[in-house]
Amino acid sequence: MKLLIATICLGFPFLSLVSQPKENKLNVLDRKTYELSIQKNPNKELINLGKKIPGITLDIKYATPDNFTKQVIYKEAKAFARKPVADALARAELEFLQLGYSIKIFDAYRPYAATVKFFEIVGDTRYVASPKNGSRHNKGCAIDLTLVDQKTKKELIMPTEYDSFRKEAWAEASVSDPEILKNRTTLIQVLSKYGFRVNKTEWWHYDYLDCAGFEVLDIPFEELE
Repeated sequence: MKLLIATICLGFPFLSLVSQPKENKLNVLDRKTYELSIQKNPNKELINLGKKIPGITLDIKYATPDNFTKQVIYKEAKAFARKPVADALARAELEFLQLGYSIKIFDAYRPYAATVKFFEIVGDTRYVASPKNGSRHNKGCAIDLTLVDQKTKKELIMPTEYDSFRKEAWAEASVSDPEILKNRTTLIQVLSKYGFRVNKTEWWHYDYLDCAGFEVLDIPFEELE
């Protein structure tokens, strides 16, 4: 029975958790409600980061099977973030360019249904958000990223690969290689200037701190443009 329930939740995450407001009091906005919200507050708009910041690299892992779920989660390989987040990231990119680097994005805004699926698969809140509260990814206020060489577009070496569950991926994990330490430190320090804070268990995950009032969204990428 437990296996059957898990299978149903994985196959239909939206129905299992979003369509039952009495069991889940989290306010999750659909496209129509989201559009009404940005009429009242234009800062709530989700901005296409690939268009907003020319020159950045997109490597949207959840649009491929190359991720910890081994499943294709997104139908389109795009990255979105709320307007203030996109503006801050664009400013950070200018500083990285001065250092000879550029941003590569693995994930940004994440529809709530994806968070439900991740939790069903992993169930460890150190690495995935609980559907009970949603995540900053669901609010369009978190970015998963790394740095690449500006000219070659080759990734800088970091403590681990993306989405690693190893302790070496923790933001303050000991690093013996001076180049890796320099790269991680540069990423953390520059982004912190622009309002981002690194997640303690994921060197690649950055939360934008000024996201008060931004709701959890469950809008697929293909419905945003």
